[in-house]
Amino acid sequence: MDTLPRLISVFCLLLVSSNTLRAFQQTVSIDTITVVNVFPHDPQAFTQGLLYAGNDSLFESTGDYGKSSVRKVALHTGKVEKLQKMDDSLFGEGLTLHGDRLIQVAWLQTNGFIYDPKNLSEIGTFNHDMKDGWGLATDGKVLFGSDGSSSLYKIDPQTFKTVSKQVVYYKGHQVHFLNELEYINGEVWANVIPTDCIARISPNDGLVVGWILLQSLWKELIEAGNTDINVLNGIAWDAEQERIFA
Repeated sequence: MDTLPRLISVFCLLLVSSNTLRAFQQTVSIDTITVVNVFPHDPQAFTQGLLYAGNDSLFESTGDYGKSSVRKVALHTGKVEKLQKMDDSLFGEGLTLHGDRLIQVAWLQTNGFIYDPKNLSEIGTFNHDMKDGWGLATDGKVLFGSDGSSSLYKIDPQTFKTVSKQVVYYKGHQVHFLNELEYINGEVWANVIPTDCIARISPNDGLVVGWILLQSLWKELIEAGNTDINVLNGIAWDAEQERIFA
């Protein structure tokens, strides 16, 4: 969840390069990024959830009261191909695709919403056990959720009950303010506010196995005229072509 407007007019394709260090006898990867490509994006869309939809398109959940929505966006043009507006009383948050259902959570809410990915029509609602909704991802079997705390939730995608909950640690310290999530190659990646870092988390034990540093992305966005950025948020993974979008 972002606390101030973040109006960014681009999506970025990232290349991640790695170094490693050892912490508490655990190898931790410290990664930096290179911006490979830049794509247009609606500057009024307050990105909260992001995922790759195939065929060079993205599903996006946007926040802010009165402006929240779920949308499908063409990657290369930024054109909004489909849009489902949320009720004005809701602040849209994390979004993931599980099977044939788009699943979304909302800030300060313990209920969520289910959409048909073909037309974005709302086809159901559900209740969950997190204190409220921030991030959402899936490995195809379970859902992973965050609520702005240091907890990573595993959630049954049929009942939406919490299966287990891991407290996320790095060097013996809890990592708080876990935000948007993405599942990538056996890890859960999490934006951590208010930092410009992504934590790479083992879903098995909650330990941070690596960090991705986004200072260079922040700098490029500022230099491109995006002066209203509060925090970086949104991670999308194209597994087929191994592309990361932020």
